[in-house]
Amino acid sequence: MIHVAAIPASFDDRGLDQFAQELGQWPPPERLLVDARGTTWASPYGLVSLLTLGQAIAELGLPKPRLAVPDSDDTRGYWGRVGFFHHAVEYFDLVGKIPKRGADAATDALLPVTRIAAAEDVHEVVGRLQEGATRILTSELKLEAKATMGFAMALSEACQNIVEHAGTGGWVAAQTYLWRRRLGRKVAVIAVSDAGIGFRRSLEPFEAKKVGDRWGDGAALESALLHGVSRFRIAGRGQGLAGIKRYLLRWHGKVSIRSGTARLSVLPDWDDDVPLAEHLPMFPGSQVQITIPAQEASGR
Repeated sequence: MIHVAAIPASFDDRGLDQFAQELGQWPPPERLLVDARGTTWASPYGLVSLLTLGQAIAELGLPKPRLAVPDSDDTRGYWGRVGFFHHAVEYFDLVGKIPKRGADAATDALLPVTRIAAAEDVHEVVGRLQEGATRILTSELKLEAKATMGFAMALSEACQNIVEHAGTGGWVAAQTYLWRRRLGRKVAVIAVSDAGIGFRRSLEPFEAKKVGDRWGDGAALESALLHGVSRFRIAGRGQGLAGIKRYLLRWHGKVSIRSGTARLSVLPDWDDDVPLAEHLPMFPGSQVQITIPAQEASGR
């Protein structure tokens, strides 16, 4: 038997919730057919989350899922240019026409889809980002030079979280695009996803008794993002997410973390999301999205 799970037309952080609902029971009891034929747009968050799904299934030793690629030439072309298909062939049997990835193809990606497995990968990713991102962030988003340094810091801390906490590898991608639906301005987005144990299992041995009956995915995210709690019993550890939060508050940005069945966000005034969403459809691992908007002329 095959279970069909359709990816929505717009596959972003909110689209992931719809897709997780389509997946149903986790782990999937049947082989999956992931249907992206009707997908016309995907954010970096959507693409790294999809790779996380394939990785999680592989690490469970389950049958390799099939992926029906988008019908749209433009959508397939973009997925190819940012390197999604290059990694996806390892985790999915791809169905449909796959474009070749041009080495010098134009793309608005600050960082193509990249695997993170060790600290060395984090250093390489940050170095690659800094080479081209400063010009884009200062000219297109009107950020000050010191803000671009913070952008690289946020990227580094989010990736380092995979290496230190996930127990397995993960994925990162970053892009700028015009966010018409929610903001009407350009934004820079960093998306990081891993197929690891999640925040609840990572912090459970130390935090569950303190929190009591309310312990769960949501409480674990609050402990990590709002209170700087880490599973490492070393002073100063666990401050990476707190540093990201401080940076984003200064530049009117947003950080959102999804793990298991919950999502916690630190919200700017331009976003209408809820701070804490619980009882979401289960999705493996953890997903982080960092969003920095273009600064208005009268802004900082």
